[in-house]
Amino acid sequence: MDEYPARLRAIADLDVAGAREEGGLHEYDGVVADLSRDGVAARLERLGKGEGFPDEHDEAHARAAEEALRVELGELELHRSNPLRHIRELDLSCYDREYAPEPERLSARDRHVAQWPDAIDRAIAALDRVSAPAATAMLGAARGLAEGVPEDDVPEDIRAAALSAHRRLVTHLETAEKSGPRDAALGTDALARLMGAGEALAVDVERLSERAEAERDRLLSRLAESAARIDPHREPMDVARDAVADHPDGEAVVGHARTWTALAQDFTRERDLVPYHDGRCVVRLSPPSQRWVVAALSLSGPAEHDSPASFFVTPPDPGWSAEDAAEWLQLFSPANLAAISVHEVAPGHFSHNRALRRASSEVRRSLFSPAFIEGWAHYAEEMCLEEGFGAYAEQALGSDSVTAAHVEIGVWSEALVRVTRLAAAIGVHTGAMTVDQAARRFAADTPHGGQAALSEARRAVVDPTYGRYTWGKLAVLDLRERAREVWGEAFTLRRFHTALLDLGAPPLGLLETALARG
Repeated sequence: MDEYPARLRAIADLDVAGAREEGGLHEYDGVVADLSRDGVAARLERLGKGEGFPDEHDEAHARAAEEALRVELGELELHRSNPLRHIRELDLSCYDREYAPEPERLSARDRHVAQWPDAIDRAIAALDRVSAPAATAMLGAARGLAEGVPEDDVPEDIRAAALSAHRRLVTHLETAEKSGPRDAALGTDALARLMGAGEALAVDVERLSERAEAERDRLLSRLAESAARIDPHREPMDVARDAVADHPDGEAVVGHARTWTALAQDFTRERDLVPYHDGRCVVRLSPPSQRWVVAALSLSGPAEHDSPASFFVTPPDPGWSAEDAAEWLQLFSPANLAAISVHEVAPGHFSHNRALRRASSEVRRSLFSPAFIEGWAHYAEEMCLEEGFGAYAEQALGSDSVTAAHVEIGVWSEALVRVTRLAAAIGVHTGAMTVDQAARRFAADTPHGGQAALSEARRAVVDPTYGRYTWGKLAVLDLRERAREVWGEAFTLRRFHTALLDLGAPPLGLLETALARG
């Protein structure tokens, strides 16, 4: 990778985990980013230094990625208050994916584990502003890191030093949970800067909040229409809660996820909704450090050899109460798995990854807008309903308990979770909501309650831009309407999707390029 452009190298050195796990740059195997205050300052100085990119769209994309890091780590210094980036750098689950021969991956894992003591000492020194809510939100993930260190095949001295350092990190966060600041809000201006910098946009938080409320109302209306086809005499949310209560037990979640993954891939291929239909996706249990999210996808990065993707699903924690476990398992009901499989696999993230691997420039294969990535996958859920996925699944499964209306309820329910994330992020970080108030909103506006609602609300603290799902979806829908106007009779979904995905994962402020070049 000696020819890797200097500007992209500077970005990657500030996000080693992302470069390795999302970009596929395995020269970073066994490496932990230096997120000390001095290390971050030195690397921020290197941003933007180097040759420009000949394509104006790529140049604008690179500038947005550089600005995002300047805002997050320079202006806001979130590496001092948010443990999430440090935990991502320590995570070992990336070596489980079969991107290289096992001995090579295990050697890299051991080098990574050997760096834990120094990296954790740097993290503890840097994390001097951790709020109590942020510590609470990330303690489970921090504790789970240790489960990635195997008992047998890591040299004992390296393992002992790593686990001792890990205990220091957990203790640091436990102390912050007890005595850290109670206020985790970034403030309106800081939230707007954090959201907009990487998307090449100026964000009006108040206007975005208004649009989120309008989208919530639209989704509740659509939910009512679908629920009425199941039982017109009951409250729509009660019908939705019954639909998601029909879930497998903890041991069966992987098998059910495999069924829905296959349906989503078959539907996407038969309708030819995306440019590429190749590759393999395997459904697996989430590694311990990732069990703070319900489902996630681990993909082969554009810079590495192709390998099977892993669709990780998370059953409830064995230590939870029966009530909390049942509420978590609602996320694996057929209604919800329909939406999740479309989102994570096809035509969502996995299909998007197949296009990213073929992107035409180094910038597009290296830099990914989070709002576009999640917005595309979230857009795919409702788009598949428009194209008939509900009826397709009903016919394929031949079950009275899984009708098109159930699939629709799953999509509307997931969309309500996503739009509530946007409202919660804005509320928590402008000071308009506490985490508990955000959890109550999740319980009121979505079928989820208890542990699942609280987990969603806590995520707002450490993932302030997790409203990107709805934000990105709305941007794609806006552009689709513009494409219909500009292209007229020449508009097709396949043309529109190809034009978008040819840009890789572009910042939302640069989506118009798809119309000009598509």
